Amino acid sequence: MNESLLTEPLLTDDTVVFGVLTLCLGFIFYTSSIKTGFWSKFYGIVPAVLMCYLLPGLLSSFGVVAEKWETINSAGDLVVHESRLYYMASRYLLPAALVLMTLSIDLKAIANLGSKALIMFLTGTVGIIIGGPIAILIVSIFSPEAVGGNDFDAIWRGLSTIAGSWIGGGANQAAMYEIFKYTPEKYGAMVLIDIVVANIWMAIILLGVGRTKQIDRWLKADTSSIETLKIKVTAFAEKITRVPTLKDYMMMLSFAFTAVGIAHFFGGHISAFLIDSFESVSDKKSFLSFLGSGFFWMVVIATTVGIALSFTSAKNYEGAGASKIGGMFIYILVATIGMKMDLGKVLENPGLIAVGFIWISIHAVLLILVAKLIKAPYFFLAVGSQANVGGAASAPVVAAEFHPSLTSVGVLLAVFGYVVGTGGALLCAYLMEIASKV
Repeated sequence: MNESLLTEPLLTDDTVVFGVLTLCLGFIFYTSSIKTGFWSKFYGIVPAVLMCYLLPGLLSSFGVVAEKWETINSAGDLVVHESRLYYMASRYLLPAALVLMTLSIDLKAIANLGSKALIMFLTGTVGIIIGGPIAILIVSIFSPEAVGGNDFDAIWRGLSTIAGSWIGGGANQAAMYEIFKYTPEKYGAMVLIDIVVANIWMAIILLGVGRTKQIDRWLKADTSSIETLKIKVTAFAEKITRVPTLKDYMMMLSFAFTAVGIAHFFGGHISAFLIDSFESVSDKKSFLSFLGSGFFWMVVIATTVGIALSFTSAKNYEGAGASKIGGMFIYILVATIGMKMDLGKVLENPGLIAVGFIWISIHAVLLILVAKLIKAPYFFLAVGSQANVGGAASAPVVAAEFHPSLTSVGVLLAVFGYVVGTGGALLCAYLMEIASKV
């Protein structure tokens, strides 16, 4: 029995683990600021934000930290322990970051980016929908047992949860789990594929950020609207930049966490009201089931508060570093996501891992083909993909890597991902069911 337990890590106290994560972040940001020698060359190849995922991932892989572990108590009962750091970062710091990073949003300038951002997002969605069944067909040729199974053990049922995650987010993933009732004992393998493949794909995207100009030249992309937005936001930031005072920090703290409280309060009440009032929302099989997610409403409300504040004098707090504080919160979230990765388990189920990589490759190839066809900038490809695969936790991070002024584009597309997530995942699941029986 003990062999099946999730191993207890060396550090189990969340306070201690949080200290280790912030130490990792401090080390990364310090070394990435060195402009000469080894570190300069290293970060010229590996983006700093990628290291913010990988270092916690390595700590998790070597058993120093863990998001979840199991023990047996004195009565012989199984006890599941779970770190609360990701919950804290995703429920408290993420909505606070969304507010601070949208304080200075320029909706008119974002609208001037045109339709290519939305086209690339929808292309990414289509790539996930068709990629799943194609991956099953390909892997079934070489390893039919890897994509087989009967009844609730059927692999396509488990893969439907990945489709929900990669098109929308956690709420859509949970909806697929409820709808298709995949065997709980085997669900962990699907979570592993989701995390490992999605993070490796994100790593590839981030590697491309440092080569954006070369990629855009190859795509023959028109980046003028993006450059205009950068210049406009940068000029505004320079105009209002000042040395922040304690009052500035307290006001930004007030804006951010008052909004977090509002988002949680109304998000919980709205989701509960919709679940109680509408069968189409309470029914996990409905494409509207995402409306019953408190997390969805939390993200929407926090983003809305940030946008509303951008029409007031509160936007001037960008000059005191609002988006930088928001960025700090996001990087803490990134580190807690990295804790989810156990790189040592990547090859435990090679057949399923192969499905995941083929699946994400189809998503990637389709994005590249459409970007080349419509001459879309790499920024739209990267953020359009992450708004699907990564959702609200990752899309703003990738967008900010291009330029802090572009963060809000990632936020808005990620919200749209929740809207289409359940419907797209259902279509993908039914196609995978057909593919698994061919």
